[in-house]
Formats: sequence, C-alpha cells, structure tokens
Amino acid sequence: MTIGKVIVEADGGSRGNPGPAGYGAVVIEPATGVVLAERFDALGVATNNVAEYTGLIAGLEAALALGASAVEVRMDSKLVVEQMAGRWQIKHPGLRPLAAQAAQLVRKFDSVTYEWIPRARNTKADALANKAMDAAAGRPGKASVAEPPREVAAADSPARAAAREAAARATEKKQPVQSWAPRDTAGATRLVLVRHGETELTAQGRYSGRGDVPLSQTGEAQAMAAAARVAALAGPVAAVVSSPLRRCTRTAQLIAAEVGAEVVTDPGFIECDFGAWEGLTFADVRQRWPEELTAWLGSTALAPPGGESFQAVAKRVRAALAGVREAYPGQSVVLVSHVSPLKILLRDALAAGDGFLHRMYLDPAGVSLLDMWPDGGVAVRAVNETAHLR
Repeated sequence: MTIGKVIVEADGGSRGNPGPAGYGAVVIEPATGVVLAERFDALGVATNNVAEYTGLIAGLEAALALGASAVEVRMDSKLVVEQMAGRWQIKHPGLRPLAAQAAQLVRKFDSVTYEWIPRARNTKADALANKAMDAAAGRPGKASVAEPPREVAAADSPARAAAREAAARATEKKQPVQSWAPRDTAGATRLVLVRHGETELTAQGRYSGRGDVPLSQTGEAQAMAAAARVAALAGPVAAVVSSPLRRCTRTAQLIAAEVGAEVVTDPGFIECDFGAWEGLTFADVRQRWPEELTAWLGSTALAPPGGESFQAVAKRVRAALAGVREAYPGQSVVLVSHVSPLKILLRDALAAGDGFLHRMYLDPAGVSLLDMWPDGGVAVRAVNETAHLR
C-alpha cells in the first residue's frame, strides 16, 4: 500500500564522541502530525556522525516499510543533511558506507528532500536517541515517547550491520584533557584563520560590513603572501571555507590554489552588518551618533542603527564553526573571514571577555592558528601573524 509523502525526523548521538551511541527516528504523517512508526537502537561505541547516519537509514527503512512514495527528511545534523543533499563531500572513510546505504534506500522513493532543523524542533527523534544511548551506556532508558507499532532492537537489518561495521572503523581513541603539557594534535581540527586582504575601505579606516567591495592591488599582494604562509602552517588542507563576500572569496581562491583545496562559502562567517555606519569612519560615526557609538562599544547586545549586534554575529559564527568541525573532524581547514567573526572566534578560544573585541587588532591578510579537539580542548598557537607581509 502506498501512503504518499511522509516526514522522517532522525537523530543520533554519542556520549563521548566516540562513546556509548544510539539513534532514533520517527515517521510522521504530514497533515496530522501523527507518528506512524518509531525506530531506535543502541550502537555500542560509535561517533555522533555514525549514529546520525544510522538514524537516517533507520527512518528511511521505516518509511519504505510503510509504503511511502516520498520523504521529507528533517535532521539537526548539518553534516548529514548537506552531504546527503550533495552540497558537501563525504571525506571521512567511516561515513562513506553509511552514506551509500542511505543513498540506496533513497533511490527506492519517488522523491526525497532534506531540511536542517534546530535540535529544539527534533525532540521526538532526540528523545529516542537518548533512550538508545542510555541502553548503550547500560542505564535504563529515560525517554518517554508514544509507542506505535515498530521494530525495536530486532535482528540487525543490512543497514544496521553496515552501521555497526562503520562505527567500528570510525571510532577513535579519545584524548584526555591536558593542562600545560603539549598535546598530540592527532584528532584535532586545525583552523587557520585568515583575514581578507586590504580593500579601499580598509585602507581608509571605514566600516566595511555587508558592502561587497573587492580587494585592492595591495590586498591582492597580501592575499598571495598569506597563501604561502598558510601552506606552511596548515599541512594538507581539507577545505578553504570563506565568507561569500568578494574580498574573502578572492583571498580564499588564492590560498586554495596554493594548498590544493576547494573553496566552500558559508554565510555564517560574513562580516557584521554595520547598518547606517557602513562606509563611514570612526570619526564620522562619533560625530553623528556619539551616544549610540558609546553604548555600542560598551555592550555586545547593542547594534548600530539598522545593523547587527556582536551577540547576533557570535551566534551565527558559532553555528558555522560547529558545522565546519562536524564536516572536517581531525583535519586542517582554512577559514577566510572578516575582523568581527575572526575576533569572536579568537575571543571564544581564549575564553576572553567582551572587551577583547575592541582591543584586539587583526591586520588585513593576518593569520591566526587554532587547534580544537573533540573533547573541548583548544590550543591557540598563533594570533595575527604578519611576518609574511613584510
């Protein structure tokens, strides 16, 4: 029997990444919101990404068993959504068998679409995944969910068997947090932060937010010099992630040509919107908006007239960073962005206060270096290197 289109909400998680892992998935009737089927199971020790892919596979299997002809997949894993939609490459070898298994199931439907949703909108699948993780950790399940007909902890399907094999391949030994002593960089995601080269507005000391200005001749030369420095710092580079504005994408293209990687744009790393202050100097703003400027300098919650607050910038930058770390775990990534997003990344890495944002100076084409481990460890190895520009 064919039931038309359904919604599949799926999730997975790992307590420790890798650690006790499990997945959950629900199939929902779009018009009524009625849950038609549930799937959840423990995976033993696995990573978050393996668990999330396995949740997707289980949800697609359940939709197929119900006779659905079309599926709208909703997940809070940006990595799975972007990879299955074909916008991101699947570079981790442990995930490729799972993606292939999911793709094989997708071909059995008339259509499948993918939508990223916040975790707060994925509560049903999240609850099931947590119940499965409780089981994987040897604790009684705590999730409370409705239980329509389903197969839970049944004999392994081919998809589950493939998932367990992939989990074993993808699991890596977790490094303990260390203090003072140098850490092994294995498993760390290395971020090479590069501010774009100079533009005419940069040289004139003007606020340059969303205006899409190109690099100047000086900026082109700076970007080429930065590319050589990045190649020496980063080693093999998985991707060059860039703000979509031209001053960044051009800088990113020059770096990508040097390191042999592709450029991926992410609007999460775009510059702060300075609103009415765009194109003006600090002195101009001080003269025309003295009270507003003083208030803005004193609070990250306030925005320039018609613009964006640093708190809002920080929220999207952190989300974009999470996506990068999820997409390129344990690899080197070059991030080409603007003053405000880069300062926020450095402030967070150093656990500094908001005053840092107005005291730290980042030169055009300056380079900073961070290592970030899955357990939360961070090492700031360089800030605003400019020797390559001299």
